Amino acid sequence: MQTEVLRAEARSWWRHRELRRTGDLDEACRLERKTICRDLGYLRAAINNPDAYVSCGAGGTILYLGLTTVSLYAPVERFPLADLAVRLGTPLIDYRTVRDIIAFANLPKVTMDGRIDPEPWTSSSRVSLLTYLDLSERLGARIVNDPRAGHAT
Repeated sequence: MQTEVLRAEARSWWRHRELRRTGDLDEACRLERKTICRDLGYLRAAINNPDAYVSCGAGGTILYLGLTTVSLYAPVERFPLADLAVRLGTPLIDYRTVRDIIAFANLPKVTMDGRIDPEPWTSSSRVSLLTYLDLSERLGARIVNDPRAGHAT
């Protein structure tokens, strides 16, 4: 994995920088290792969870890992962890081109425990990732790393 990107992200964190500035290099290195290990855990979860995905819109980027989400108020291109997850094959739903953001926000949620609700769906219903991708695409979202058969990635 590209740990140099994660290491650079960890070093840029203000606390690590401040610890380095004040000479507490051991503590800065410890926190950097802890951050890198945490982020590698997130990447492993993204790769190993078939329902994990990344979404990117005007409000930022979110990495959905099941019960955990990791987010940043930045586009996916400026969120190294999410960018790496996408590069490693995690589906990306880019809804920056969606015009009806209210309809997108009211889509059902992706199930993380395997239980799927029957139609008609509401915003609190649970659907499979593949169904969610279909619904997102109908609203104009762009899908990268599309796991559906017959779709280009």
